[in-house]
This record gives sequence, C-alpha cells and structure tokens, in this order.
Amino acid sequence: MTTTTVTTTTEILLELVDEQGRTIGTAEKLSAHQAPGRLHRAFSVFLFDSEGRMLLQQRALSKYHSPGVWSNTCCGHPYPEEPPFVAAARRTAEELGAAPVRMEQAGTVTYDLPDEASGLVEKEYNHLFVGVAAPAFTPNPDEVADTAFVTAAELAALRAAKPFSVWFGTVLDAALPTIRATFPNAGW
Repeated sequence: MTTTTVTTTTEILLELVDEQGRTIGTAEKLSAHQAPGRLHRAFSVFLFDSEGRMLLQQRALSKYHSPGVWSNTCCGHPYPEEPPFVAAARRTAEELGAAPVRMEQAGTVTYDLPDEASGLVEKEYNHLFVGVAAPAFTPNPDEVADTAFVTAAELAALRAAKPFSVWFGTVLDAALPTIRATFPNAGW
C-alpha cells in the first residue's frame, strides 16, 4: 500500500500600493517584507479602556515576524480589496477574541523601516484606527503572548525596558492627534 501525503500552504496576499495609497497589484506576504520591501497596505489599531489607558500586546513567540516584542493593540494587512476598517475590526477580534466596542479612522502614515532582528522590512502605507476595547477579551495564544493597559507614563517606562516593534513609534506618533482628541483627559 502506498500512502501519499499532500501538503498545502495558504498563500496570503497583500495589496501593493503606490505612494498615494492606490492599489497597483498584489504580492505574497513574506515576499513583500523581504528586502528591499514592497509598499503595501497595512493597518494599526490603538484601543483604550474607559480610563484612557492604551491596550498593548506582546506578540506571540511563535510569530515569524517580530516575535515577543510589544506593540500596539493590533496590526496587520487587509486582504486584497478588503476595506482597511473591516480588516482592522476582523483582525482585532481574531487576535483578542473580541472586536472593538468603537473604532474610528485616525489617518494614514507611510514608512520604510528595516527590522534588524528579523531581517525583514516594513514598507507600509498604514491606515490608523483609534477606539475603545471590549471590557472582556480572550487573546489568541497563537497571536498574543501578553497584554497590558498602560498610561502614557507607564508606556514610556515599558518602552525604555522592553523591545517594541520597529513600527510602533512611527504609528503612535501619527495616531497621537486622534488619540488626544478622543481621550483628552488621559494625558497622551
């Protein structure tokens, strides 16, 4: 008797864009992140609790890109032709086990950042979102190693002590005007 094993891999496609965010094609996820990188659509979500503390996540150690580092609440890539808002809500639910209670657009930012730890490149046209986290959530351990709600001062201390994703500072700076307008008394 002969046994045949069939192995399939799911190819994840990203939407390639030009400098104005217009779609120009697709590329496989890993290849888009290999040097020199290809500009592609991404999103970053910043969720807060009722006290205005930011929800951070520590990326799972099993992730191929930036494992174990701290970052914003959720980040990822829309599927080709998937609206960024829909993708951000979907991935937040997939990673944290609960969709945001409320979420609004907070602009876009483009960057080209090499990640020396992984050798990959973050060359992204990133859609930013700010909102309110669900009061209860159960993180997916394949995606998230840990979570923490932090004040601005606690975030500064954590950034001085722990490694953060290469994109975190850039997306935080770009989202701060909306964060400050949405949570004016939280000290951001």
